[in-house]
Amino acid sequence: MNIKEIAKRARVSIATVSRTINAPHRVRPETARRVRKILEELDYYPNLTARALVTGRTNLIGLVVPSLVHSFFAEISQSLSRVLRESGYSLLIGSSDEDPEIERKTLTHLLSRGVDALVIATVQQTKEIFPKSVKPRVPYVLVDRSLNGLAANFVGVDDENVGFIATEHLIEVGCTRIAHIGGLQISTASGRLEGYKHALKKHHLPIDPDHIVIANRMDESADSAGYYAARQLLGLKIPPDAIFCYNDPVAIGAMRAILENGMRIPEDVALIGSGNLHLDTALRVPLSTVDQQSDRIGECTANLVMDLIREERPKQPKKILLMPRVVGRDSSNRSQKN
Repeated sequence: MNIKEIAKRARVSIATVSRTINAPHRVRPETARRVRKILEELDYYPNLTARALVTGRTNLIGLVVPSLVHSFFAEISQSLSRVLRESGYSLLIGSSDEDPEIERKTLTHLLSRGVDALVIATVQQTKEIFPKSVKPRVPYVLVDRSLNGLAANFVGVDDENVGFIATEHLIEVGCTRIAHIGGLQISTASGRLEGYKHALKKHHLPIDPDHIVIANRMDESADSAGYYAARQLLGLKIPPDAIFCYNDPVAIGAMRAILENGMRIPEDVALIGSGNLHLDTALRVPLSTVDQQSDRIGECTANLVMDLIREERPKQPKKILLMPRVVGRDSSNRSQKN
């Protein structure tokens, strides 16, 4: 059964059948439903390989993220996939597990599948290594993580602002000994650390090197890294009265360490993370966090990818920065505790 026979049975043009398969948003809903019903009845599947040979496109977008477990990236993937699907594109997803070599191999695999574009939350730390993993003719968008000095399309938030508003929130609720649990040496971690320092300087609070712990994930999960980093901070002669964590999984581990130590949150130690994960409100102490607009990151990335695919000539890279905001919950809400 070919597309011509499908069109005849549905009493529409061949072009309408093609649009229903490849770009359903361009077809009237009732017409699309009629065509899809016939496609299902006849168990019809388009030959994507043959179509790619004719059009030069596979209608596939490759996505590489550091983790498929971290719900922040899952939320980005979901909204990215939703918008791309409306334009007839599908998403191929791979995880680098925070390993640069795995990222490189995953990108090579996706490129061998003929993806039309790439979306990458890279784990590379320098601009010199990264370009070797992509092809000049395949457009790509960096998401969440940027590379200093690399002119590339990017969608995310201002991470220095994330660190600043999170730390200033802790200052505003009365904390004065604020620690920071940071992450791997990537743009998000370094930006948030700088924002943390900036907020302390603005409010004339000391930057104590003992209050800054870098929780390199390596073979352990982010929450375990946060747990051990928090234990280190709580073991200080004068422990901090607040902790700003690089992300929510790290903050969840820190919360466990604080409670196991017999301390109260937020009375003894206030806590804030970043990411605004859905599970934050279900924790023993609902977690304050910085909302990075993960849904909007996915939507903006998808729209940018489609623009890049449609462009006949490459244009100057676009940088889209979304505004983060503090979501205050019980873990930092000292006003109700006093």
